Amino acid sequence: MTDVLRRGRVSLAFSFLVQGVAFALLVTRIPAVQDRYGVSDALLPVFLAAVPILAGIGSVTTERLVKRVPPSRVLRWSQPVVLLALLGVGAGEHMAGLGVALAAFGLAVGALDASMNMLGVSLQRAYGRSIMLSFHAAYSLGGIVGASLAWVGAHGDLALWVSYLPVVLVLLPAALIGSRWYVDGGGGGDGEEGPAPENAEGGHAADGLAWLLPLCLVMTVAYIGDSTVSNWSAKYLQDVLGSSEQLATVPYNVYMVTTLLGRALGDVGVRRFGAVAVVRAGALVAAVGFAVVAGAPGAWVGMLGFTLLGLGLCVLVPQTFAAAGRRAAGRGGPGASDKAVARLNVFNYVGFLIGSPLVGALGDAWSYRGAMLVPMVLVLVTLVYARSFADRPDRYGGGHERARTADVGRGSDGL
Repeated sequence: MTDVLRRGRVSLAFSFLVQGVAFALLVTRIPAVQDRYGVSDALLPVFLAAVPILAGIGSVTTERLVKRVPPSRVLRWSQPVVLLALLGVGAGEHMAGLGVALAAFGLAVGALDASMNMLGVSLQRAYGRSIMLSFHAAYSLGGIVGASLAWVGAHGDLALWVSYLPVVLVLLPAALIGSRWYVDGGGGGDGEEGPAPENAEGGHAADGLAWLLPLCLVMTVAYIGDSTVSNWSAKYLQDVLGSSEQLATVPYNVYMVTTLLGRALGDVGVRRFGAVAVVRAGALVAAVGFAVVAGAPGAWVGMLGFTLLGLGLCVLVPQTFAAAGRRAAGRGGPGASDKAVARLNVFNYVGFLIGSPLVGALGDAWSYRGAMLVPMVLVLVTLVYARSFADRPDRYGGGHERARTADVGRGSDGL
């Protein structure tokens, strides 16, 4: 069983990496996509907004789908669709073709994100310790690789399909082969989860997910912060802090690297200090990062702020998924965990949709320095709901030695 879990962990981490590559290849080449299809500046936001909206639909659909088939099967077939849709974006000739490709990309991304995180949560439960951050570290690494490949394509003035085709030819079969070792958590698959157990608050898990709302808010806030960095860091450094055009490209790269480092080391922090402490520290560091960016006298101080943002924001999303899955499983088993993860995943896209327009509107109406203070205040809201990340009603990942020791004594980790 240990070997099965290890192979499952490696194969799932590879899927996270592949998704990071694909998403970065799309978003970093938006100007090239716009030029290829002649998309006007007025129409471009419609296309860009459609992707996360459809991804939300894909996530909600996955919630229903995993009642009949295991999440591993959803992931196995949604990942190739994402890669083929990416190639379709690069190879199409007409606006209608772009619309179809982006629609397929969005729907498949929603299913993929939901099913990946379902499997990550169930694997963490099987491992009996925090490993969720390591999967999102693989995603960050994929983003760095994808952005680097996009730079090579742009620097070499390659056609989009020429840039995308080799990546798809390599990653698609590799992802399909790796999918053989996915490990499901026992929920979904046969569609018969049995009655949901009663929770400590009374009622049944199936009665609703009102307890999930604080985590949904944290997820939204985290992605507002992330989209602020990805969409506005270059413009802010150049237009507000007076950097050169070349230097303005650096903050997002630094942000991605520090996100990778923070996630690579984050699981150790969760095991030692607990999820609540790590989330609180991440929120505080992110808030300081936004404050530094807002008050920076020059470009180099601004880059320090974006570095802090990477270190702070990187822990929030993985721990939010982990907390939702952990608490739902304690109430209703693996099926309830999958349901909670799918619903929570929708707020990933809500934050993405809100973040960039919010900062842009505030920047135009007020100032971009002032606009950076808004996500700072929002990320501090996480501190109010930090107790939602506590390791209840079950174990692992929180540094609560007494509970963890008791569980090991009962053999509940299964290893």
